[in-house]
Order: sequence, then structure tokens, then C-alpha cells
Amino acid sequence: MIRVAQWATGAVGKTILRGVLDRDDLELVALLVYGDRKAGRDAGDIARRPPTGVLATKDIEDVIAARPDVVMHSPRLQVPYETHDADLVRLLSAGINVVTTAGHHFPRAHGPAREELFADACRRGGSTLFGVGISPGVIGERLALSLSGVSVTLDRITIDEVLDARAMPDPDFLFTVMGMGSDPGKLDGTGPLPTLYGLLYRETIAFLCDRMGVVPDDIVPDHRIVPALTDLTVAAGPIAAGTVATTEWRWHALVGGTLFLTLAIIWTCEPDRPEYAGRDHWRVHVRGRPEMVMTLNLVEPDEPGVRTTAAQYVTAGPALRAIEHVVAAPPGVFAAPVFGPYHASRAAR
Repeated sequence: MIRVAQWATGAVGKTILRGVLDRDDLELVALLVYGDRKAGRDAGDIARRPPTGVLATKDIEDVIAARPDVVMHSPRLQVPYETHDADLVRLLSAGINVVTTAGHHFPRAHGPAREELFADACRRGGSTLFGVGISPGVIGERLALSLSGVSVTLDRITIDEVLDARAMPDPDFLFTVMGMGSDPGKLDGTGPLPTLYGLLYRETIAFLCDRMGVVPDDIVPDHRIVPALTDLTVAAGPIAAGTVATTEWRWHALVGGTLFLTLAIIWTCEPDRPEYAGRDHWRVHVRGRPEMVMTLNLVEPDEPGVRTTAAQYVTAGPALRAIEHVVAAPPGVFAAPVFGPYHASRAAR
């Protein structure tokens, strides 16, 4: 039996919490929440499950005192990207493994000092850190890398994500963290949101390049901010015409002066616009010998009385599947292995 603590109960956190409670091989021993409204409530009540006897707390020391084998860390992504660093270091230093859905899956992307921050905490606590979700976490790091492994030669990879953000229920996340409804002029390349997503997705780009044996000369941002054509009403609230309704975060990795990898993350509250209508949720295009295109689409669940979305399931699932592997891993920053990806040192001329 693996002892589990759940950290945060937003949309993804609550989905993970239910996944923990529904498994016979996991025991929930602690639950951390951020708001007074949830503090002191039974975890089962928060998760719409039977009572567990585990009461929600706002104190990290209560979580540590419960002696979990692993913390399922799923707070909201925040500006700045480093917001959650201190909590992660405290947990890891206390000897608790952490699976997080808030980035942190390849700290090496930001240089040796940031990598050592977490590596040192893992050494001191004999613990393991693993950052995972669907993107970052699976689309590029596993699926695109796996697809590269059938290439005889590989010239370029393009990964596109196009997701409908209209059903996002949390106003703070949609308007503050995603930037919807804001002044388009304030989302320039040096602002807090371009910086946040540049740091987050730099880890995906750096991980792919590292595993394929290439060193990027540069990672070049190429963003596009699209204002709403008309006044919109979405789940989180109104979006006025002329304010941000779509963000296209895009980066190009250059290798040897040539475009090698493009990652585009497109979130839209106007999915019926001509440039987005009918596009797949994810599309991976590998150019080389052979040239390949792989697509992936989410199907919303049709379960009466269930409000969990496909996006919540697909983010929670990789974290839940990782638990036993992270607990069994040696101390350090964990990376899920991918069999036989393309590698530049072993490529055909």
C-alpha cells in the first residue's frame, strides 16, 4: 500500500484525488488545500466520495507529519513560474517523493543552478521529483519522441496543440493565467505570461532536443495574440470584443542554423474561427524519411452527473500512472524512459 498525500483540489487536483481514493493499492493520508472554505473538510466530501477520515489542511507541516510516500502536487500554474519551488524543495528535503502537474519536469532546461536546486533536495531527502501532465509531459516527451524512433532521417518536427478554452470554469485561471479577456497590447514578448509559458515549454523543447542528441543554437519565440471578434460569454465569464480571445504561444528551436523543432500551444475561446475550426487537438508532423503526421483528439465523457472533462482526465491520468514508478525510482529528477528515439549521433547521412 502506497501512502499518498494530495496537494490542491482544483479541477485537476480533484480528479487526481478521486483517482487515489478509487484505487485499492493507494491510501490517502493527507490533503492540502489553499482556501479556508475547504480547510477542515473531509477529503471524501471534497471529492464527492464516502468519508475518509482525512481532513483538509492548509499547513505543509501537517502533510509532512502524515509521512506520505508521495505527494500528488497539482496546484494552479502561477506567475512567476518559480512560485512553487519552496514547497517542492521542502517536501523533497523531508524525504517525500513528488509527482507534480505544475511543470518542473526538466529543470536542466534552465541551467545547472536550477537543476541543482531540486537535485540537492532529492539527495538530502532520498526522494524523487517527477513533473508530468499531458502537455508538457506526454505529447512531446513521449509520443513525438516515440514517433521519431521510426525515422531513418529526421529533418524537422512540428507539434501543434489547439484547445477550446471556453469550458474552463475558473475565472482566475482563464483571465489571469491564460490571459483571456486582457488587453492584447499587454501580452508582448517580455510580459509575465510570455515569460511563464516560455519557461514552462522550454522544458519540453530542451527535453526533446536532449533525447535526440541535438543542441539548439537558439529557441526563438513567435507568438500571436488574437482579439475577440465579438463579445463572448464563456464558462468563466464575459470576454469583450477586442480583448484577448486566443493565445498562440509558439517557439522554434534552431539547430545548426536550421529550423529543427517547432512547438505551438494555441488556446482559443473562438474555436469556430476559420484558422482553428476542425483542427485536431494535437498534431505531430515529422519531416524526414519517412514523413509522418500523427493526430490526437479528446472525446468528452458522456456520463450523467459527472462534470469532469476529458482535459482534466488526460492531465490527471499520467500523474496517477506515475505513482508506483516514482516511488520505486532512485533519488533525483525522474524522466520517463522512451524506447529508441531518433538520435543525431546514430542517424543516416
